[in-house]
Order: sequence, then C-alpha cells, then structure tokens
Amino acid sequence: MSHFECRPGTGRGGLPRFLVGCDDDESPGSEDGGMRSDSEPRDGEEEEEEEEEEDPSSERQVVVGICSMMKKSKSKPMTQILERLCKFEYITVVIFPEEVILSEPVDKWPLCDCLISFHSKGFPLDKAVSYVQLRSPLLINDLNMQYFIQDRREVYRILQEEGIDLPRYAVLNRDPDRPEECNLVECEDHVEVNGEVFHKPFVEKPVCAEDHNVYIYYPTSAGGGSQRLFRKIGSRSSVYSPESSVRKTGSYIYEEFMPTDGTDVKVYTVGPDYAHAEARKSPALDGKVERDSEGKEIRYPVMLTAMEKLVARKVCLAFKQTVCGFDLLRANGHSFVCDVNGFSFVKNSMKYYDDCAKVLGNMVMRELAPQLHIPWSIPMEAEDIPIVPTTSGSMMELRCVIAVVRHGDRTPKQKMKMEVRNAMFFDLFEKYGGYKSGKLKLKKPKQLQEVLDIARQLLLELVQHNDCEIEEKKSKLEQLKTVLEMESSVNENQYGHFSGINRKVQLTYLPNGQPKASSEEEDSQREGPSLLLVLKWGGELTPAGRVQAEELGRAFRCMYPGGQGDYAGFPGCGLLRLHSTYRHDLKIYASDEGRVQMTAAAFAKGLLALEGELTPILVQMVKSANMNGLLDSDSDSLTDCQQRVKTRLHEIMQKDRIFSEEDYQKLAPSCSLSLVNSMKIISNPVSTCDKVYTLIQSLTRQIRKRLEDPKSADLQLYHSETLELMLQRWSKLERDFRTKSGRYDISKIPDIYDCIKYDTQHNASLGLEDTLELLRLSRALADIIIPQEYGINREEKLDIAYAYCLPLVKKIQLDLQRTHEDEAVNKLHPLYSRGVMSPGRHVRTRLYFTSESHVHSLLSIFRYGGLLNEEKDEQWKQAMDYLNAVSELNYMTQIVIMLYEDNNKDPSSEERFHVELHFSPGVKGCEEGDNVPMGFGFRPASSENKEKQTDPGSLEDLSQDEPDRAVLIEPISMQKRSPLIRNRKAGSMEVLSESSSSSRASAYRLFPSCSRQSPEMKPSGLGGICSGLFSAAGLGASSSAPNLQELGQTHPKKPLFPRSSHRDELLSMPAVKRFSVSFARHPTNGFEGCSMVPSIYPLETLHNSLSLKQVDEFLTAVCESGGDTNSKTLKSLSALFDSKSQQSLDSYAQEESASTPSHAPRPRPLV
Repeated sequence: MSHFECRPGTGRGGLPRFLVGCDDDESPGSEDGGMRSDSEPRDGEEEEEEEEEEDPSSERQVVVGICSMMKKSKSKPMTQILERLCKFEYITVVIFPEEVILSEPVDKWPLCDCLISFHSKGFPLDKAVSYVQLRSPLLINDLNMQYFIQDRREVYRILQEEGIDLPRYAVLNRDPDRPEECNLVECEDHVEVNGEVFHKPFVEKPVCAEDHNVYIYYPTSAGGGSQRLFRKIGSRSSVYSPESSVRKTGSYIYEEFMPTDGTDVKVYTVGPDYAHAEARKSPALDGKVERDSEGKEIRYPVMLTAMEKLVARKVCLAFKQTVCGFDLLRANGHSFVCDVNGFSFVKNSMKYYDDCAKVLGNMVMRELAPQLHIPWSIPMEAEDIPIVPTTSGSMMELRCVIAVVRHGDRTPKQKMKMEVRNAMFFDLFEKYGGYKSGKLKLKKPKQLQEVLDIARQLLLELVQHNDCEIEEKKSKLEQLKTVLEMESSVNENQYGHFSGINRKVQLTYLPNGQPKASSEEEDSQREGPSLLLVLKWGGELTPAGRVQAEELGRAFRCMYPGGQGDYAGFPGCGLLRLHSTYRHDLKIYASDEGRVQMTAAAFAKGLLALEGELTPILVQMVKSANMNGLLDSDSDSLTDCQQRVKTRLHEIMQKDRIFSEEDYQKLAPSCSLSLVNSMKIISNPVSTCDKVYTLIQSLTRQIRKRLEDPKSADLQLYHSETLELMLQRWSKLERDFRTKSGRYDISKIPDIYDCIKYDTQHNASLGLEDTLELLRLSRALADIIIPQEYGINREEKLDIAYAYCLPLVKKIQLDLQRTHEDEAVNKLHPLYSRGVMSPGRHVRTRLYFTSESHVHSLLSIFRYGGLLNEEKDEQWKQAMDYLNAVSELNYMTQIVIMLYEDNNKDPSSEERFHVELHFSPGVKGCEEGDNVPMGFGFRPASSENKEKQTDPGSLEDLSQDEPDRAVLIEPISMQKRSPLIRNRKAGSMEVLSESSSSSRASAYRLFPSCSRQSPEMKPSGLGGICSGLFSAAGLGASSSAPNLQELGQTHPKKPLFPRSSHRDELLSMPAVKRFSVSFARHPTNGFEGCSMVPSIYPLETLHNSLSLKQVDEFLTAVCESGGDTNSKTLKSLSALFDSKSQQSLDSYAQEESASTPSHAPRPRPLV
C-alpha cells in the first residue's frame, strides 16, 4: 500500500516532487507527528538524501492530507494548486489513494496534520468523519456540514438563518409521515405550495443537491412549457420542453424565478477574506454551453460588489467550508444566493491557482507552525495593484446605444364591440374585480374559456326558447363564439401557444348604457347599466416578423466596433466579444403586447447569437415595461387633442369634392412631401372611398367563389389561416367601412390597409384580382390618416406626443446621463481577465420595443420639439426633408441614439461626449413602386474628412488584446465609376450598384448623385449582414470606425451635400438600389408559407454632430414643455422605478432619488 507524497524539494525537472510512499508494512509516518524525517533515505535517492542530511534547516514538516476521490484529487486545478502548495518550505502534501479510502479502515489511512477532504459521488463521508474523530487533524472544510450541503432544504435553512438574501421559496415534502408539508395546488399559471403562491415563471429544484434536474416553468403569456436543466452533456446544459405541469413524484423546492438577463455568477471562496467570481451564460437561456477552442466552458472573471463580498464571507463561515463554491443571481438590483456547492476550485486561472495556494498555505502555517514549533512568520508582500490600460489616440469610444424599435410583421388586428346586459357577464365582471376600476381585461385562456361558455349558453337558450330577454345580438354572440373557439384550434399549430396573448376581451362598465348607437350596436337604446364588451384578436407576430426581428438583431451587431479572437473576420463580431466578456450592459424592454415581446425576444436571439426557442429568451432577457406608459399607451392619460384631431380629419375626408388649396393647408400645413403626394393620388376622398368599398366587395365575392370550389375546401393560407377566416375579416370590414347612413367610417382605413398589405405580401398565391389597386388606394388614404391622427399641426403633434411618450423620453435622458456605473457590475476583474486588455470598459445598450404610436410620437418630439434650427443647420434641414418624404413608419422602424466619448478631451468640455441620431422607416413595402425616399447615408463624412480615412479597427482598441489578434477590416473603397457590376454578393447580401439608367425606380433620392458615391464591398470588409444595417451613402469615409473626433468637434459650417433648390427636384433624381438586409435566402424561409420576407431599409443618419449637453438640454426642455403632463409623468416614473416588481429597470431607483441631473454630463473615468 502506498500514498502519494509531495516533498518540498525539487526533482530533476526543477518541479516539486510527487513521490509514491511506503510499503504495506511500513508506517506512512514517523513518531513525531506522522511525518517522514528527511534523514530517512528512499530507494534510489541515497545521494540526494545525504546532501539533505547536511542541510541544517531540516525541521519538522506540516503534512497536508488530501482525502477525496481520485477524479478530484488528480484533477488539473487540484494538481496546479498542490504544486504551488509544495513550494512552501515546511509543507508536505500526501494524497490518500482511492483504494485506501474505499477499502481500508480509517486507522490504516495515512497520518496528516491538516486534512483537505470533501464529498463527491461515491465518497465515503462517514469514514472520513471517523478518521477526523480518530486523528483530530486541522480541517480545511468541515465534514459534518457537508451532510447539510447535500440537502437543498438544509442549505436554504442555513442561508436564511444567516440573513443571506435568497429567492422566495417553499418546500414540498412528499413524506407520508408529514402530510401537512405536501399541500400542492397547481393552476394554469401558478402553483400554491403549502399556502405560498408562486406565479410562473418559477423554479422547481429537487431537494437532493446531487440531482441537477432543475426545471423552470414559463407562463402561458410567454408561450408556456418549461426549461429542463441538467448536468452538462457535451454542449448542452438544458433543453426546452412544451410540458407545463410540475412533477408529481419526489420532494422539491419551489422558488421565485429571478430575472438575471441570462447571466449566472459563480463565486469561489478560499477562506472568509478571499472570493473569486466568474460569470457565464445561464444554462436556462438556450441550453447551449459556450466553449473555447480547447472545449472548456467559457467563463469570465467579474468583480464582486462590497455587499457580495460580505455574502461570500457569510457563506464561507456559515457552512464552515474554507474552499467553497456558490451561485449568485444578480437581479432587480440585488444579489441572491441560489445554491451552495461546497468544495469547488476555479478552472483554468493561473492567478487563482497562485492565490489559492498562497491563502491555504498561509492559513495552515498560521494555525500549525506554533504548535509544531516551526520557525515561520507570515510574509509581508505588497498587494497587487489593479492597473487597467485606457484608450488613446483620436478615436472616440462607443459608450451607449439606445434604440426604439417597432414590432415586426403581424397578422391583421381585428376588433368587435357589443353591448351586453346579461347577468352572467356582470357576474364575470365582478368575479375578476372589474368594479374596482370600471374596466376589466381578460387575457388568460381560463378567463377566455369562461366568456366562451357564456356565449355558448346564451346561443343555446336563443335556439331553444327564442327568448327575447337575451338582449345580446345573435350575430355578435356567434362571432364571439367563433373567435374564441378559433383559440383552441390555433393552439395546435407551431405558434399557437403564443395566441393567449393575442386574444383578449375587454369589459367596460357603462352606468347608463351605451351613449349612442353605431353601425355595430343595437339601434334601440335601453336604460340601466350595461357592459361594453370589446373582443380583440389577431395582431400576433408572424413567422416573417420573427425572421425580420432575428435578422435585424444579427445585423444590429455592426453598430458595435471591434472583434478579435474567435470573432475576427465576422461582421458584428465586436458586439459578441463585448457581450461574451461581460462588458456589455444590455437591457431589453418591451410593452406587454405579445407581438412586441416576441419581436424583442427574436431580436435578442439574433443580436446575441442564441439558439433554440424564444420562450426562455423572452422570460430571461426581455423586461416587461407595461407600467405608467413607458412603452404602453394608456388611453386615459391622453389629452382631448387626439379626439379633436380625429374629428377634423373625418370632416375633411368626408367632403365629396377634389381637395382644394384650403384642404391642403388644413391637412398638410407642414407641406410634407408624402402627405402632398397622397392627397394628389386621392384627389376626391369620398370618390376614392367609393372605389375602395367597391374593391372590397369584389374581393369578398372572389373569396366566396373560392369557398364554393371543392378544390379550395382545405386550402390553408399563410400562418394557418383558412379561407373562411379570411372571408370573415374582409366581410367585417365591408360591413363596418360604410355606415347605414352611407357615410364612410374613416377610422377603418388603417384596418383596410393593414389587411390588404398582409394579403398582398403573404397570400398573393391566391391570385385575387385588383388587390394591387386596393393596396395603392388604401395606402394613399392610410398615409394621410395614420400620421395625421398623431397631430396635424406642430402644436397638436407635440401635445399628442407628450401624452404618449414623455416617460420614454425621460428614460432615454437617464440612459444618456448614466455614463458611470457606481458598482462594479458589468466590469471584468482586471487581474484575472486574460486576453482582455480593457476589462474596466463597458458599453451600455438599452433597447425599447413598442408599437406604432410610441414610434410616431418619439419621432414627432425630435422633429418638432426644437432640437435644432433647420434654417441654421444644413444637415438637420436635409434630415427634415428626408423625414417629410417618408410616408409610413412600417414594421421594425428604428430610432437609434449613439453616445461616444473622446477620452482626450477635458471631462468638462462639451466636446467630450458626442451624440448621433439615426433612423430607419423599417420594412420595405410590398411593391417596388413604393416611392420610398433616400436620405444621405449612415454617418456621412464631411468633405474635409473624406481624404482622412482612418484605420477602421476597433473603437475600443481591442487590437492589443492577447491572445486575441485583431484582423484589420479593410475600408470600403470609394469608386467613381458608375454603374458598377450588378449583383455582387457580399455574404448573404446583394450589393446592387448605382445605375442612372434604371427606369423601374423603387426609391427616389433626396440629394443629387454628385454627393453620393458608389460603395464597392471588399471581401474582407463589413460584408453580409453588416452592410445591410446601414445606408450605403455614408459608408465611404470608413467602415465600422469613422473619425468621429473630427466629425464631432463642431457643427458643419457648410452643407454636407448640395441642397435641391426646388422640391420637385426630389422626384427627378436617378434611382439607386440600396443596401438592405435581405431575407429571401434565410434558412428558416419556407415554413408556414414564409417564402418572401421583405427586407428592411437601412439606417439613415439624421445628425452626427450633436453634443451630449445639447441633447440633454433638449430632452429637459421637452419634459418641462409637457406642463401638467410632465408632473404626472415624473410621478409615474417614480412609481415605475421604485416599484419592487420593476427594480430590475437598471436600478434606476437610486438615480431617481438623486438630485436633478445637471446639464453637464458626469464623465466616466476609465480606470
């Protein structure tokens, strides 16, 4: 029998010696404390030992025993640490062989002064405890406490007793002897465990810590199902399952799910005063384990806050485990402990190995040297100073990206209103607390089922008794029944489990009944209270919308500079590297509409290169901002202005005559080019509505004829729609558009355009006649009605915009001001971050996904709020001309704000921070004849900069990172020849050249061709997706890194581009095919008829020479201009940011409680 011994001397290779110990009949230790004397010779080492005998410093040694399973004791981290531990002059390490541990009695085990022993699978913990009782060594990790660590119930109990924050939890013990601890009530979206309610998402953990099958259950509003975590198998650590029911056998801990933005933090202590922390991608996010080129899981060291260091100390002492690992969840501005693993080492960190051996060695010697009379004192060493390099040179550093994005392509929204008086509806209204506010929203499937049951019962009573007491209109009840029954059938298809958030019933209490009848309500009006039932359905994100969002997310990476190492040579690689190294402070917000939330999740999937289902991404990455109007519209908070505007619009559009000059002045006082063009197309509004109505009648006739054809009986349209459902939505529009009085309901025009746009794009294969003409006319009408509903003149536009999005404006202002994080979250630990030369630096990204109303309103604030003077700023004048020519803010419209910092400028200088404003009108229209205007490009360079092309490498200067090697991206060269070769492919993109001879123009240019040059994409440049995000016009100066310092120092003193002197010139420019994100060859195309997904217009720069002070003063003025609305907004913000349920909104509660921010930005020191 032998033991494994590490001697303090060195072998022939100059490394610490690991030696196999004595024979079976030899004692492994001597009489003086179990240590072999240095004077005892070993076979083959006589000469060496004789030399050692002459060494006068051959004092007593401290024996450190390692008692664990061989897999653990021979692991790389253990070997690395023991090698370093052996370098202590007075320490010898003895590794207990596994066969001794398993087979021999404890009195035969090697002797030691200090024992490092820990439990793992197969380890006889009872024997180890007996050994400690027999020999009484110094324990590094207490063995009795390791029994508790194996039971999650005990772990949580100890954490709670120590006052350590942990998620709210309850224990379900399925123990026949203790039935009172096994009370489980499972409902659709929550469970009740022994009286404690846990709403989904919640976590279900087996009580046994060795069982890693942890499940996370998602709410139906996010798609339902569960994520099943397990011990890593290859590249997987979890898998999504559609199963939504909790496990019915075994005992579990149920706990609240903590939103961590997809990141877990693992903490490793070595004593109470040392803690090392690493971040990794949460296994619950998409289940894919990120591994490096050597196959090891990628983790990055992060810095712990002061509170987290205190938590580490408490955990270490509470569990009496010197070497201890535990998991931290950073959520809602706090840190929670969710698991304690016991003995754990960091993998692949040489600095940690050095520190761990030093701490352990000093700890052992401090305790045992005095007892064993060893002359040892704690060495005095200078502490390591964390020095982090900063950027230098003329390049500006990207600090913040803010984007407000409209949702993706959706099914047509539909709505039906009916007044109800039956007692069953009132009972339902009372059951769910409708009388508290007078309004009630029913969205959950169980609630919708109750409404469906009422409709079925009333229809049955009508059939059986023909009872006049049932006042509800039969046709309305049938439509209610049909739509709600459609819920269950749709649930069978791939996307149906999202349908719960796309169908809802709203009930509003009317004390005196419906005030007046309309085409949808009864003609006869009765006294007494009633309920207005509004059924809304449709409007869910389509497969095309999901592809659009995911691809835009992938393209959006190119907003970020840099990209080395594993990401070198790929477009958008800088963002992936930034995020994977945990220097990307990313928050994604979405309104509570299902299509908006799923758009945000799909965008996040593309942005961060995630895999798998959207539900886990939605739950963990997307924060619902559905409070106080941040991204949702509260109709009660709106002024009367919008209603007055709608009334005026209806009056003007009801005149049966050609638009007069007075009408042009009333309807388009700003002389907006898009409005003027649409009015010219319409000419006579009533006559055009007549044509539209006739075309709708023709369309419904064609659909009915198709239904009569047996060949079309089972025809399934896009996204599982049937011909019957298609006929229902067009028949409803036909009934509602023309009222009984013969007048047209102008409010239905957006719905008509919505439907025909959808069918033209997705159901064109039906070959229905005159759809393109209906699209042309309804679009012209919608291009007037939709934007003008948000105000006709400047004052109205601002009034309505304030009511919609003041909370969002204030939040954007806070995002820009918040340039320095008080805590060390999202910063790497500088001493441990191998291969990252700028660990202290991070980029802040805030993405806001919302609906059309917020996008229109925010753009109105920038356009009409007084940011810049058009007469004095040529670039802003051109931007306004461009926006006036944009007729539609389509799906995926983006407003992007980018903040840069020039570290060479004085912190108090206005030139220190530089802001850019960009815009894209979103998805391209269905037809190539869109008349979509073109701006002047993405980040256009001034004329003096054109010859000063800079190295387009990383703005972050990550080219110095080791072992990463930067691959310099060649700048996009500027060619003056035209036309270029057509259909040059760059990645998956088609780069189509400028051609002055093109007669089939899909876009017209706002600026003469001499100001634009044709980019030619180099193979090693920003190819593929990258080129699609940005307008080609401004890419000439540089690729990912223009010389922003020169652009940002002053406002342009001369026009960036020659300006047209006459508005008519805008339509006479030669056509240009644009760079755009092309989805036609996307691998997911083809499912559910998704064969053609429209591309998205590239970003155009509205202005690239704004100072942060300038923008901050503008946003402050906007909030003050809101008057009383602003006061209400600030109260709403206070409630929003102080609310416990929304503390995760960047921990802005601290910001809100701070003093009013000054106009001068607080510089963020780069340390």
